[in-house]
Amino acid sequence: MSELVQQPLIMAMTMTDIQNPTAAATDNKKPSWLERSVPGVKQQLTAPLTAVNTEPSTECPNCHTVTTNTALIFNCYVCPHCDHHLTMSARDRLKWFLDDVDAEMGQQFTAKDPLQFVDSKPYPKRMTEAQEKTGESEALIVMRGKLRNLDVVSCAFDFRFMGGSMGSVVGDRFVEAAEYALEHRMPLVCFAASGGARMQEGLLSLMQMARTAAAIERLRLAGVPYLVVLTNPVYGGVTASLAMLGDIHLAEPKAMIGFAGKRVIEQTVREKLEEPFQRAEYLLDHGVVDEVVHRHQLIDTSYRLLAKLCQQPNIQA
Repeated sequence: MSELVQQPLIMAMTMTDIQNPTAAATDNKKPSWLERSVPGVKQQLTAPLTAVNTEPSTECPNCHTVTTNTALIFNCYVCPHCDHHLTMSARDRLKWFLDDVDAEMGQQFTAKDPLQFVDSKPYPKRMTEAQEKTGESEALIVMRGKLRNLDVVSCAFDFRFMGGSMGSVVGDRFVEAAEYALEHRMPLVCFAASGGARMQEGLLSLMQMARTAAAIERLRLAGVPYLVVLTNPVYGGVTASLAMLGDIHLAEPKAMIGFAGKRVIEQTVREKLEEPFQRAEYLLDHGVVDEVVHRHQLIDTSYRLLAKLCQQPNIQA
């Protein structure tokens, strides 16, 4: 009797498997709970980090390639991809140029606000912001030290400090450097990078043109060499005074050099001035500068010229 009851049930199950063979196959292959995969956190695929992503880096303004600051320092702040000369701070440039630094000069001079000048901001506030931004007290840094076997006095403009503008303190520091070079008969080297005279000091800033020119004339009469290196950019009252009164003028590649800006000249003459107008190479062709020197050769070239002018033996690096 029990066999008769079970037989229809077995036949019914067989008929169901025949009608739906896919479901039967699925049920047969369904994994047990021990074999089921455990759901996990989905990982997003990302590109591996490179040195540029992990180190402080700088984007080249010419080719827009990102290079680590370490690589730029070892390459003298020259882009390794397009050879563009990036801006160097005044302190970095002097420490790079001099083999040994004996002392820094002119730190006793500090800026005042004799005109109580206010444009969009008061002049003292602008000075404070520039000092906090650059870590320097003024736009000109002066150091004396060794360039191989030569004792030299060297000064450099920091364009980050209010555009390297020349105020009374800049004039004081340059004149002190020139007087020290004259007293000790040491060559004076100036790295110029400026937008011109500082308008917040009015006539006092313009008078620095005459002061610096007079100090340079004393060096010339005494036969003390004065070498000028024109970097990017040099304009205004600095071009009209200390930057164009050197015994020898060197320039870095593609440096912008002039008195009035390119746009001002275009508006005056009503003509479009194409490249390389006011570039170092253009001025070299027109006799304004003596030589355009790559930054990698700048130390050797400067030393060779100064050793010749000082009648000192030229030693190898």
